Amino acid sequence: MQMPSIQSFADNGRKAPGTFSKSEYNSRHTAIRALMSARQIDAVLFSSYHNICYYADFLYCYFGRNYALVIDQDNVTSVSAGIDGGQPWRRTRGDNITYTDWHKDNFFIAIKQLTKNVRRLGIEFDHCTLDQLAKLKQAFPNIEFVDIAAATMSLRMIKSSEEIIHIKKMTRIADIGGAACVEAAKVGVSEAEVALHSTATMVREIAKVWPDGELLDTWTWFQSGLNTDGAHNPVTSRRIEQGDILSLNCFPMVAGYYVALERTLFAGSVNDEQLRLWEINCLVHERGKALLVAGNKCSEIAAELNQLYAEYDLLQYRSFGYGHSFGILSHYYGREAGLELREDCDTVLLPGMVISMEPMITIPNHLPGAGGYREHDILVITEQGNENITQFPYGPEHLVIT
Repeated sequence: MQMPSIQSFADNGRKAPGTFSKSEYNSRHTAIRALMSARQIDAVLFSSYHNICYYADFLYCYFGRNYALVIDQDNVTSVSAGIDGGQPWRRTRGDNITYTDWHKDNFFIAIKQLTKNVRRLGIEFDHCTLDQLAKLKQAFPNIEFVDIAAATMSLRMIKSSEEIIHIKKMTRIADIGGAACVEAAKVGVSEAEVALHSTATMVREIAKVWPDGELLDTWTWFQSGLNTDGAHNPVTSRRIEQGDILSLNCFPMVAGYYVALERTLFAGSVNDEQLRLWEINCLVHERGKALLVAGNKCSEIAAELNQLYAEYDLLQYRSFGYGHSFGILSHYYGREAGLELREDCDTVLLPGMVISMEPMITIPNHLPGAGGYREHDILVITEQGNENITQFPYGPEHLVIT
């Protein structure tokens, strides 16, 4: 029996409701097509989670297989593996082609079907491996490959009104997750149990707000003691002890979009040096939020906050950049690296950008006040200034928990 290389799951069920309106996706497709025309690109072949999700509303499950989204001036088509059945078609804002596992590299047969007469093809150089690029060149010897990664990142950095509404709904859920952390965080309770309670609370709320959505990837990092020294340290089974420094980190994920809530807490009591460090970090946090206005440059914001830390002789303990863009990203995909509050990023803030303020210092374990101090709010840049869409309280007045 000759098994097919390509299958169609079109009409296998009904299309799922989109995360955003049809006009929102039409606007995104119009923008990328204008970019293609300006650069004389016949079609684009997206391979990353973030761009496929942004343009098609489909978040794929990798598991070692290739996925793609091909956009030309007339069509938007996702390319998915047969193992996923009709789910990619139901979720894609456009058409879908499914390739099978019956023959090696059937993925490229699907791509050939979608790129007839293409001479210049846009791909994401930052997501294409050397092996993948070699296979593309072998499969398409007459096609010129053009990098479109940075250009599409720039398009994603300005959020639409629908995106901002979506992100606001998510920050409310992050605040709910923070409250669940505080509720569960007691002396003797493990980091894991606190995180589980927070994550379950957020997922239940996501299911209520987005009843037609997929429930995946929401998580919580709850850290205690020495484990607070890194912002991305995984949860452990360590139990909270009296006087511990704590960090709550809540990350609801909805349709590929990510938001975060991060706070410093103390279990039961806080000593004088811990209090001093905590208050200084809150001071930097507050100054940083005030600087997030249109016209300010990311590098200059970082420089001013560096100076503030330096005045307290704490700059050497700063852990990372002061904030970053929000949208379609996660701990395993995506990042709008052109919008980060770092010394080497000269992007000017514009209305419609959504960015965090998240200063952190890590005091080594052999010094008084040891641990990681971090606060994190998300702000929308507006014509008038900014809107802080994180409502969860922070600082010593609120988060010394008993």
